[in-house]
Formats: sequence, structure tokens, C-alpha cells
Amino acid sequence: MKLNEKQVLFTKTLARLLQYAARKNIDVILAEVFRPPEMAKIYAERGTGIAKSVHTKKLAADMYIYKNGTVSWDKEDYRQLGEHWKTLHDFCRWGGDFGKQNDREVGRDPFHFSFEHGGVQ
Repeated sequence: MKLNEKQVLFTKTLARLLQYAARKNIDVILAEVFRPPEMAKIYAERGTGIAKSVHTKKLAADMYIYKNGTVSWDKEDYRQLGEHWKTLHDFCRWGGDFGKQNDREVGRDPFHFSFEHGGVQ
């Protein structure tokens, strides 16, 4: 599959997740979808991301739940969306599932919804 075709599929799949959130009365704020490679490099240097982020390929979205007048930082609030996201396509990956990488906990990204691409989530 060409990258542009995968980007179209990601966009359609993300739309399905947003529709699901609306049906379940889960208010969300769509955040970073495209991340320039230069910003991905900065995040990697800070230890808050990776240089080869699928955001640079337009295959990821950060999305925040808006609950009780504020953005939720509770991973469990995102579990329903994350679990549903994974049912929508074999490419779907949820940041709440990310495990340890190089002895560093990386499962603290429940806001991240992406497509796997070239071995990167």
C-alpha cells in the first residue's frame, strides 16, 4: 500500500473513531496529527517522543478527552476509545498499550492513536 493510500485509510478510520466517541458522548479534542520531522527530533531529544514518529507520516493523532470541564490525564478514561480503535483495522495501535522500550516506560501515551507503519507505532 502506498503511503498516500494508507493516509487516506487512516483518516477514514480516525473519522470512525470520532463518530464512535460522539455516539458514546465522549467529548474529545483533536490535537497533533502532523508533526514536522524537526519537531519529532526535538521531542526525541527531550525523551517525550521518537524521531521516527508516525505523526511525521500523517498516520497518528493525539486526542484528548474533555471531561467535567477539563482535559483528562487519566489513562483509564481513554481505555474505551483505545480498545475500540484497535478493532477498526489491523494497522491500528493505541499508545495506552505501549510497553517498555530500552528500560523506559512508554505506555503513558493514552492520547495517541496511530497506524503502524514500517515497524513504527
